[in-house]
Amino acid sequence: MTGQLDSPAVTSTPTIGVLALQGDVREHLRALEASGARAVPVRRRSELDAVDGIVLPGGESTTIEKLLKIFELFEPLRERIAGGMPAYGSCAGMILLARRVLDGTADQESLAVLDVTVRRNAFGRQVDSFEEDLEAPGLGAGRGEAPIHAVFIRAPWVEEAGPDVEVLARATTPVAAGRIVAVRQGAVLATSFHPELDSDLRVHAAFVRAVRERHTP
Repeated sequence: MTGQLDSPAVTSTPTIGVLALQGDVREHLRALEASGARAVPVRRRSELDAVDGIVLPGGESTTIEKLLKIFELFEPLRERIAGGMPAYGSCAGMILLARRVLDGTADQESLAVLDVTVRRNAFGRQVDSFEEDLEAPGLGAGRGEAPIHAVFIRAPWVEEAGPDVEVLARATTPVAAGRIVAVRQGAVLATSFHPELDSDLRVHAAFVRAVRERHTP
């Protein structure tokens, strides 16, 4: 990431927004609050300007993209993230953050702030949704620690990660063993799965820590 935009002052309790145009908004708000943040829905430019970090929830990536443009949030959001604001995207949020999207619609546009190639709906349709336990040392789920229980719903996967992208977790399910399902690049975190649908708070807690550390003097 290059450049730095002005950001609201952060205390030990950062204010983290959840893009509230479509998707698992309430679940993310609840998980962020339980992880030590002040969580707020974001639908307007003024609300975006007031947060220290942003979560892009699961949902339908092309629908969220269109709504971002209708609400005149697409470019402001891209600028804030490119300027250093921490962002976390789950499932559709990963697609929105990615620089390159495979199997998207002809006119699909992403925020292009994460140097990965993502394949949309890579694991199949809704009926192909599944759950599995993942090792992810960078998220507090390494050897000797309980794995993260991951819920995949019409999920993408990362086909290629740039040199500055840290791979945090890979799938182990037989149909997609070894596929990348969690990544981090600087202040940007993304997962193919939905941690907000499980009681395990480690992904959200890691993001809250990243927001706090990014801005605390």
